[in-house]
Amino acid sequence: MRRVLGLCALALGTSGCFVSLGSLGALRGERPLRETTLEGEGRAKILLVDVSNVITDLPTKHAFGLLEEESTVARVHAELKKAADDERVKAIVLRVNSPGGGVTASDDVYGEIVRFKNERKVPVVAALGDVAASGGYYVACAADRIVAHPTTVTGSIGVIMTSLNLEGLLAKVGVRNQTFKAGEHKDILSPLRGATAEERRIIQSILDDLHARFVSVVREGRPKLDVSRLAELTDGRILDARQALAAGLIDQIGDLHAARVVAYRRPDETRENIYSAARGAPAQVNVLPVDLGALATSGPRFMYLWAPGLGE
Repeated sequence: MRRVLGLCALALGTSGCFVSLGSLGALRGERPLRETTLEGEGRAKILLVDVSNVITDLPTKHAFGLLEEESTVARVHAELKKAADDERVKAIVLRVNSPGGGVTASDDVYGEIVRFKNERKVPVVAALGDVAASGGYYVACAADRIVAHPTTVTGSIGVIMTSLNLEGLLAKVGVRNQTFKAGEHKDILSPLRGATAEERRIIQSILDDLHARFVSVVREGRPKLDVSRLAELTDGRILDARQALAAGLIDQIGDLHAARVVAYRRPDETRENIYSAARGAPAQVNVLPVDLGALATSGPRFMYLWAPGLGE
């Protein structure tokens, strides 16, 4: 069967309903998750978990800081915590439509899903949307099976860190770097000067370690992976669904469809059906996926992220 529901029904051994915990909505204090039926019928439930847009471990502010959206990690944790107390939840569909995100955030979401799966002994199927790249694919590796839409773009197995070098620009306007430090590399990745060869080696060693962790997650979660192509498949390249299937990165090409869907949602969130986007927009990959204002305080971050504009 090519549909995600068919896979879950097979795992359940019976008819059932989909459960979703809703979208990543704006916070207005602590608001409980509540279950709502969207489509279908049946006693057994399939929990629909959304991982959409950039994967975060910190709240995101909108509307000039007036609205705060809970992080991906916090939302997935809350959903799985609620589902852990419901014995009628017999399977999970992890819907991924994300270009990835922070290294730690991606690993935290992955860990939450793996722990729930192991503790509850329920099957997990990942359903990939428009984009399930880098950290998005990392998260999908927690699933027992991965199903991609025919138009999915996935892969981008790699790590990226970006940092600006403004030294030349500042020199043109007469601004000089005057940094005082104790420790030769204390200002590593400072935008006020170029990196030294030793600093490039230090950063590259960290990138290589994080990349190795990504590769180990892929190998553990994808036993059918074409090992002879491992170096090629983990060099950061993206693949379409057909290419990913041939390489063993996914198990099947299909779409997300169900006879019945129920959801858990916040009081002010709406979800009409299983295709309703978590935040009403597809994953964005060709724009800068970080808050420029936040860069000044948070500094450079290691990312499992496919963002073509950042790599040039």
